[in-house]
Amino acid sequence: MKIINYLFIYLIKVYKLLISPMVGQNCRYYPSCSSYCLKCFQKHTTFYALFLSVKRIIKCNPWGGSGHDPVP
Repeated sequence: MKIINYLFIYLIKVYKLLISPMVGQNCRYYPSCSSYCLKCFQKHTTFYALFLSVKRIIKCNPWGGSGHDPVP
């Protein structure tokens, strides 16, 4: 895994630890968007993981879908 992936993984973990508890559980999908992004960066290359993460975050809105959305 590349060093840049580790940086993104670290940032996501910091978000989950410090920011997510204050914001609350608002994700419409399972796994949550932050967990999805974390799995993307653990499983895929940096650019593909970033693409999947941004796509998922854009999809997660009141007018979007919901339900189970596994990491490809």
